[in-house]
Amino acid sequence: MNNSVENRFFAIVCGALLIFVAPLFVLFLFLSSERADKEIRDHISVLLVANSQALAKPLWDLDEDSVTQISATMVSQGAIVKVEVRDQSSQLNVTQSTIPKSFDGELVQVSRAIIYNTVDGPKNLGSIAVYYPKLGLFSGLKHEEVVFISIFIFAVLTVFGTALIGNRLFVIQPLMRLIAAIEATRQLGSRHHVDWQSSDEIGRLARSFNEMQTKLESEEKELKLAHRLATDIYNLTPAMLFSLDNEDRIIAVSDYWLVATGYGRAEVIGRRFAELVTPDTREAFQNRKEGFENGAALDVTVKFLCADGRIMDVLILESKTATGPNQLSLSVMTDVTALKASEDRNHRQAITDHLTGLLNRQGFETALDGKIAEADASGQELACLFIDLDRFKWINDNMGHAEGDRALRELVERLNEHLAPSDQAARLGGDEFAILLPAKDGEKRARAMCEQIATVFEAPFGPDLHLSASIGIAIYPRHASNAAELLQKSDMAMYAKKRDGKNGAQIFDNSMLDSARARAEIESHIENGLAEDWFDAYLQPIVGLDDHRIAGFEALLRLNHPQKGLMPPAGIIHVAEETAKIVRVGNVIMEKAIGHLANISRIPGMQDTYLAINFSPLQFEAALPSRLAGLVGRHGIRPDRIVVEITEAVLMHDNPQIRMVLTELRLFGCRIALDDFGTGYSSLSYLNRFPVDIIKVDQSFTRSINDTNDDVRHKSRMLIEGITTLSHKMDCTVIAEGIETEEECRTLHQMGLDYGQGYLFHRPQNASKLIEDLTAVVNEVAQAS
Repeated sequence: MNNSVENRFFAIVCGALLIFVAPLFVLFLFLSSERADKEIRDHISVLLVANSQALAKPLWDLDEDSVTQISATMVSQGAIVKVEVRDQSSQLNVTQSTIPKSFDGELVQVSRAIIYNTVDGPKNLGSIAVYYPKLGLFSGLKHEEVVFISIFIFAVLTVFGTALIGNRLFVIQPLMRLIAAIEATRQLGSRHHVDWQSSDEIGRLARSFNEMQTKLESEEKELKLAHRLATDIYNLTPAMLFSLDNEDRIIAVSDYWLVATGYGRAEVIGRRFAELVTPDTREAFQNRKEGFENGAALDVTVKFLCADGRIMDVLILESKTATGPNQLSLSVMTDVTALKASEDRNHRQAITDHLTGLLNRQGFETALDGKIAEADASGQELACLFIDLDRFKWINDNMGHAEGDRALRELVERLNEHLAPSDQAARLGGDEFAILLPAKDGEKRARAMCEQIATVFEAPFGPDLHLSASIGIAIYPRHASNAAELLQKSDMAMYAKKRDGKNGAQIFDNSMLDSARARAEIESHIENGLAEDWFDAYLQPIVGLDDHRIAGFEALLRLNHPQKGLMPPAGIIHVAEETAKIVRVGNVIMEKAIGHLANISRIPGMQDTYLAINFSPLQFEAALPSRLAGLVGRHGIRPDRIVVEITEAVLMHDNPQIRMVLTELRLFGCRIALDDFGTGYSSLSYLNRFPVDIIKVDQSFTRSINDTNDDVRHKSRMLIEGITTLSHKMDCTVIAEGIETEEECRTLHQMGLDYGQGYLFHRPQNASKLIEDLTAVVNEVAQAS
């Protein structure tokens, strides 16, 4: 009760008395004391004046008895308690005192000089001093003042008591009733009302409290009903609901949660939810709040331990219902075990090659990053083998994709026998594979693996079905600093081996970067050449071997760079075919070559010459016949003057679309020439399977017919004679390429070949120079005739 309202009121009233009433009372006593002291002083002053005159004569006469008598008379009057009379010569010293021995108070002295008037004038004979007790605050009070003070104190005490009684009756008592009602409400749980009726503030407070109690009682009933409904919904909802406190302890679970997990409610209430999660996913659950924003919902997928030992993959969606130390959450737990298994299957399928069971390119790139991290951690190297099968496309094209798929599966089975558990193999696509080999010495391990891979290809993959592989090797961190660079450089090494003859392994070296840069430069030149019109069709005449008269022209690709001049065509054609830009380049060359033929046709005697145009396999699109027909129609050239020149590589594809396009061109009237005859596989079969009109003997045979080695010379002549005889039997014209000497020309003519081309007759020239030379020859012939 130290801090009760009544004690505080009592303290306030007492404080008011001390601050306002007590100072006034003290001031009153002080003024009364001053007044009494002044009256005493005035009285003593009068006595001193009278008695100093009375003492002048006795003191002059040194009459001690008279002095003593006068002094005694003064002591007996009023407040004076002591008198001292002294003369100047100290011969007379009279002291009269009525001070009791027990007096210990303070005395106030008042003195006056004793003057005697003589013949010679006034003389100071001595002094008289009187003493009276110093007055206190209450010493000077008169009877009337004491009565007034008593009445004043009684009035103050009466007011003080009345205030206390009124405070208790009209403030404390209703407050106590209000407190009793609140305490009863808190302890008993029922809404008690205050029994107090008045029209003052306390009455209004009591009525407001009673109204509040009534309203709260109604709201409590509604809340209890709502809570009962919420609890019923919480437990009857067919979902695994649970709630956690701020420390992730379970404070509530739904009935469905208990049924699904097999636990009893008493088993889990108060436990940390993390205890019911497998150790490998516990950290994910505990870190789920990182980056949480107010109002957002948390979600995390963990593995949940059921009561019977089952493990469920569950998705937990959690929302906060409060903040601060009393933070609560409501979570729903969904069994996603089947969905997780399905996702895992889909993920495996997404990163796995369905044919071989190896990783696909996506899975390999992911694994490559992991293997590099492992190599860094263990201080090892990582060798990457990029494997490309040789002639696998031929198997698909000639024996069918089913046979090709079977061969790939068997190849993988053989490779798996040589892989260590730490190795990783993948099928990057088509006939491309990659193998990762972690080792202390990456190069040594890679070369050993290449030797083992070579043994894989020793046994055929079917009747007369032999395969080989070109392998590129790059080593991390020796050759590359990251995954993309490692794969790229192993790929570059593989292509280098392809160019060197296939069937073997090649380790990466920096010279390959120069080749790659050169290739990139050629790609840039091709793109710029198409954009800036740097490409042109040079023409090389084809002449009769008997009379050297021009029968036609072969269009040859040339790129005239503004700074570098004419660039070698072989590299440009190779890169253009690999990048599929050969279609655009070929269309440019075809259009310019036909335009040049139209200009040459205006020269007398050149009206029937033909134009041979080389075509890449990629150019045999369905639109090629219509494009070619539009060009020859625009320039007024007969279709039979156009020769479509193809290589055996085109026929090797045995592509139905290529066969269809060649047939359409043949029906349109164009002739078909087979270039580089005799240098590929099964060349003679093409003469029977495709509509070929012209056979062009490769220049390698032409150079060999006069070889110094008799055996080479004899075999070359027999091959050319055989090709010529067979071609003529099939109504095909035979043209020899690369003729550079008169001896070669005579020998080929004697063998029965029809036409030839080479530096002996004409070099490839741009159209304007060729037209100028041909016009000059025609003019010379005309002048001679």
